[in-house]
Amino acid sequence: MSKTTKIGIIICNRYRTCAGGKCLRALKNKEGAFQQYADSDVELVGYTTCDGCPGGNVEYTGEEMVKNGAEVIHLATGLLVGYPPCPYIHTFKDFLEKRYGVKVVVGTHPIPKKYLDIHNSLGTWEDTAEWEPLLAQTMTDEATRKAYD
Repeated sequence: MSKTTKIGIIICNRYRTCAGGKCLRALKNKEGAFQQYADSDVELVGYTTCDGCPGGNVEYTGEEMVKNGAEVIHLATGLLVGYPPCPYIHTFKDFLEKRYGVKVVVGTHPIPKKYLDIHNSLGTWEDTAEWEPLLAQTMTDEATRKAYD
């Protein structure tokens, strides 16, 4: 039997009505940022929003997820591909890691092609030193990006 990794997902409040289809599909298929769990089982122990800028729910959500056994918290891909991308993503990651001692991964599902195309067109992610590490977990091949459109 393989180890089960317990995870939580925090999404951008702009998408608060999102049913989680892309994130949950990627979790099930171990795609995007969930590819790192290819050789283990995963269990979702929490899924919620940040509660809107500046992320008032992150403090309490992190605590609840860790109480539920979360070993890793994923900041959803929507925080990267929404327009504009979340200005608090570094703050959320740093806070959750320091306050709760939990690993934080930026990203869930692969970046859909349509979002990659528009952000490339707008030059959103031109500062590669800042964005490349944040996007790395969710950049996949073109066929996979198209499948998430």
